[in-house]
Amino acid sequence: MRLVVLMVVLAAYLATVAEAARGGGRGKGGGRGRHSMGSRMPIMIHRNPASASYYNNKDGASIVKSSHFELDYMLGRKITFFCMAKGLPRPHITWFKDGIELYAHKFFQVHEWPIGEDTIKSKMEIDPTTQKDAGYYECQADNQYAIDRRGFRTDYVIYNS
Repeated sequence: MRLVVLMVVLAAYLATVAEAARGGGRGKGGGRGRHSMGSRMPIMIHRNPASASYYNNKDGASIVKSSHFELDYMLGRKITFFCMAKGLPRPHITWFKDGIELYAHKFFQVHEWPIGEDTIKSKMEIDPTTQKDAGYYECQADNQYAIDRRGFRTDYVIYNS
């Protein structure tokens, strides 16, 4: 039963990564225009009662606040994303870029603040930014009962004076 639930989660994740890699619903020509993917994952239809009870568990990890916008950044400046999640036990937050988990390097920092027994706040910063920092970022909150994700798209801008 748990394997079925994990397969459903993996399938949803892979579909989201594939959509982000294709450009996430960009308009004709694939230009830099705004796109319709938004910051939330697609609505999932639960195909069996086990998956419905997994995603609707009252103690499951749930993102309650997050960055909710596309971000155009200037090269060399800081970008910051925010994610706050609740659940019992307190969820763990993991950050991803283009579907790959982010690990520490000297320009990447994650700050976390536990709040009470059931909430965690996480802030991810990249400073200074480069062209390689453009992409699709996600925060994932998970505990033993559920997983929740939010995504944020970034791109750099060059200002000519």
